[in-house]
Parts: sequence; structure tokens; C-alpha cells
Amino acid sequence: MSPQSQQLGYARVSTVKQNLDRQIDALEKEGIPTERIYVDKKTGKTIEREGLDALLGYARPGDTIVVYTLDRLGRNLREVLNLIHDLNDKSINIRTLHDPLPINTSDEGMGRITVLLLGVFAEMERTFNAERVAHARRVLEAKGGKVGRPKAHSDHSVDYARRLRDDDGLSLSEISKRTGIPKSSLSRYLNQNDNNDQAAA
Repeated sequence: MSPQSQQLGYARVSTVKQNLDRQIDALEKEGIPTERIYVDKKTGKTIEREGLDALLGYARPGDTIVVYTLDRLGRNLREVLNLIHDLNDKSINIRTLHDPLPINTSDEGMGRITVLLLGVFAEMERTFNAERVAHARRVLEAKGGKVGRPKAHSDHSVDYARRLRDDDGLSLSEISKRTGIPKSSLSRYLNQNDNNDQAAA
């Protein structure tokens, strides 16, 4: 690193039960002062990462972001690789401390090769996931199942709502109160049924 460049630490826990101490201790042993270690700790269901945002706003070309393991940088491999790519464009490096194959993107040799391999693995996983979804869809269709999310309201409820409209002349608001189907959904269901009837006529 040049005299002006810095090592910046980042630590993150992904559940409320995890502890940051091990990561911070490892970063401090690398000589990174506490004031240059940025942290994120998940609370409840939040996915905001103010620490990482602050780190990325502070980092300058030539700096190296040091993390305990690569997965601390993102929720999945694709997200991590996108971040590495963006940082590389800004001449900011990534170094990990405890991955089975430590990564250092400032290393023109193995560091770069490791990142390329991770990219291959991420693309393979994306392909495999797509194939698994497609296979499950074909199996379900072959068994006569319906593909997609289940309807929030049963066909019986929709038929009842239709009778209330056609036979009893009730308004959508009144039908919604009786069936428990929101007006927006109710209108969509009834219009869909009307279109199906017209097509069958």
C-alpha cells in the first residue's frame, strides 16, 4: 500500500444471536484501529447496512477493506461479487482473514484467480437454481397441479361473492364485508370470472 492508503475494517453479524467481538478482535490484530472499523449488527428484520454504506463512502483509491470472511460483505455470493467488481473499478481492494482460501484482490495472481473462481461458482449456482425451479414446475404441471402462488381466496368464496352481486345486487363494499375479500381483490376476481364466461359463451 502507498503511504496514503489505509486498511479499513468491516464486521457484520447476520443474526441477533451472533457476536461481533471475534471479528473485531481479528481486525485489530491486523493493526486496524477501532475508529477505522465499521460494523453492522442486524436488529429484527432490518437489512439496512449503515456501517457498510459509511465505509464505502469513506474508502479511497488504494485503500484495502479487510473482513473476517468474504460472506460478511453481502447476503449472497452474487451480491459480494458485484461489490468486489464495483470496488475494483474504484481501485479499492478487498482482503479476507479467515476464508479457507484467503482473498486479497490487490494480489495480481492468486487473489484475482480466486475471485474469478467465485464468479464461476456463483453463475453455476444461479444456473442450477433455475434448473431446479424449472424441473419442479414441470413435475407439478405433469401431476395436474397449478403453478404459481396459491389464491388468497377460495373459488367457493369468489362464487359466493358473484352470487351476491348478480342475484342480490349488492355493492362491492357490501360484498366485501360479507366475504372478507378486499374490494381491490374482489373486483379483480369478478372481472376475471366475467371474462371467462364471455370466452366460454
